[in-house]
Amino acid sequence: MFQSCLCNKVYKKIDDSDIKFLQDLLGSERVFSGSNINEDYSHDELNTVKAYPEVLVEITNTQEVSKIMKYAYDNDIAVVARGSGTGLVGSSVPIHGGIMISMSKMNKILEIDDENLTLTVEPGVLLMEIAKYVEDHDLFYPPDPGEISATIGGNISTNAGGMRAVKYGVTRDYVMGLELVLPNGTILNVGGKVVKDSSGYSILDLICGSEGTLAIITKAILKLLPLPKKVISLLVPFPNLDTAIGTVPKIIKAKKIPTAIEFMQREVIIAAEQFLGKKFPDNSADAYLLLTFDGNTKEEIEKDYEVVANICLAEGAYDVFITDTDERKEAVWSARKAFLEAVKASTTEMDECDVVVPRNKVAEFIKYTDSLQKEFSIRIRSFGHAGDGNLHIYVLKDDLDEQTWKEKLAAVFDKMYDKAEELGGLVSGEHGIGYAKKEFISNQYGKEYMELMFHIKLAFDPKNILNPGKICEG
Repeated sequence: MFQSCLCNKVYKKIDDSDIKFLQDLLGSERVFSGSNINEDYSHDELNTVKAYPEVLVEITNTQEVSKIMKYAYDNDIAVVARGSGTGLVGSSVPIHGGIMISMSKMNKILEIDDENLTLTVEPGVLLMEIAKYVEDHDLFYPPDPGEISATIGGNISTNAGGMRAVKYGVTRDYVMGLELVLPNGTILNVGGKVVKDSSGYSILDLICGSEGTLAIITKAILKLLPLPKKVISLLVPFPNLDTAIGTVPKIIKAKKIPTAIEFMQREVIIAAEQFLGKKFPDNSADAYLLLTFDGNTKEEIEKDYEVVANICLAEGAYDVFITDTDERKEAVWSARKAFLEAVKASTTEMDECDVVVPRNKVAEFIKYTDSLQKEFSIRIRSFGHAGDGNLHIYVLKDDLDEQTWKEKLAAVFDKMYDKAEELGGLVSGEHGIGYAKKEFISNQYGKEYMELMFHIKLAFDPKNILNPGKICEG
């Protein structure tokens, strides 16, 4: 009853008095409305969910966020926080208009603590800036999503995973403390620099992955590790994807856990070559595994990768290429990180399914998506994290007319999500639910689970003003 009532809520439209409040608070140079709002702010990276905010504001500190939220709460105005806009499910798209708070100018690295191995940052700091900064201090922040221009606030909000998750885990595992602004403007600190915490419910863990629906992150304390001294990658060509992915459970069973285990197909590699304008080290095979190993000595890494290389060869790999120089690593990983943009550039429009399945079911799921290409006469491309079962499946529109595209996309998605559930998988491995995937999480989890999530949302946000219409709202 509460859900249906609040999902149909009518929010106050922005008027001149609201604009004046924001300009008085921030100055007119940080408040944008109407045609002054850049089109980029009406969508995210995938551009499948579109809506403009009524007003866009740029903030620089926590107190500004607090005052804006209190004003919005008192006046029933919808609010969405946004970082770099690199999401793929419409999480940062303001589907109810209202105020969009850009966090990009809150981009300071506040402290590195060598004694507690922590980094304290504002939410607008980019992931690539964090990686370089801590590396210069001989430290390591393990989460490694493909989009390094994403902000850390966005990474926390989606519990981003990335390629190193197979060994090191995901963003939630490295968030120790957060400063938050609640929907009513209250500033709240959760967690801290402590290593352990058994102090009641974990608000910290609830925020990680909440996609900006519960609170706005204004500061984060991140856990760091000592920087591995050596990193070596293996590029392993296989005769087909089934053989390549079927090798992964055997690698895991050998207990020589690589930092990353990525799978890729020849079609995606060729698209990346065309997009980047440079050759991949090898594109002759139909499928590849890309594995990375790290450690403190070359000898330590060699013991692990030699075991894995022998497993791959025994399972039918054509060869094992060692990429142990900066030039070779750059050639391989620049292509891997360009896959999304390369696939996007090869078609007129696309949508993504980023299900996660048990590792020993990856091959079966990918084989199933290949069968859907033939069944629906539509192009499907895939790559992803074979080591943790997180798959990125892209359905491409090409030259289909709009109605045919929508019908085929809906049918293909229904079948893929049903198959993932059948295999013991879940709707999203790292990109979240946002607006685009609400139907599928609801279908998988059912009424009781969704109502529980919605009541958690109401505990934080009883007026439902913060990023409404996302995740658990029907």
